[in-house]
Amino acid sequence: MRRRAGLLLAVLLLAACGQQAPSRPVAAASRAPASSPSAVPNMAVSEPTLQPFDPSVGGPPGPPAPAQPHSAPPVRLRIPSIGVDTSVGRLDLNPDGTIQVPADFGQAGWYDRGPAPGEAGPAVVLGHLDSYTGPAVFARLGSLRAGAEVVVLREDGSELRFLVDSVASFSSDSFPTDQVYGATPGPALRLITCGGTFSVARGRYNQNVVAFATLAGGV
Repeated sequence: MRRRAGLLLAVLLLAACGQQAPSRPVAAASRAPASSPSAVPNMAVSEPTLQPFDPSVGGPPGPPAPAQPHSAPPVRLRIPSIGVDTSVGRLDLNPDGTIQVPADFGQAGWYDRGPAPGEAGPAVVLGHLDSYTGPAVFARLGSLRAGAEVVVLREDGSELRFLVDSVASFSSDSFPTDQVYGATPGPALRLITCGGTFSVARGRYNQNVVAFATLAGGV
């Protein structure tokens, strides 16, 4: 990795895949307030292309839905098969309607205007692919396989176990909001990061990697 003075002035913005918001309420992923998604053939993390940090660049499209109260917000996320064990921050929308992305490369963020894990519908969690110092929290998200376990710890002390159904990659210019955020028969989870190649001209990656998971029960 590059370790010269330029690192002090530049940071790779990883989930910069901003899009317009869909017309109907859906859950989405986001950039947290200073705290720490395709079957992709090979999601090996390459050396980051350093870019100026731009906090105004958001993630996938966000819904125009008002925030809703949650009885048990998520506080920690574990994905044993890819070595993820992270606290979970809260994410909102940017002024342009895109979802925020986590400010901390080592922390996942939950979009708190949509469902919380365990509630009806798809709860959305976003994390970075890599950072200016190396792999970030969701660096290996694209390598998840169907059946992989995802554990969510909630604020009330309870734990939920989700199982991955599939992992898919989508162009950031045509993010499938209905497929990712549409209604589900029961509680579901969407884990999102960036993928593909990084465009220096556009300041973002050209794909989103999304892991789709379904609630299996409490643990």
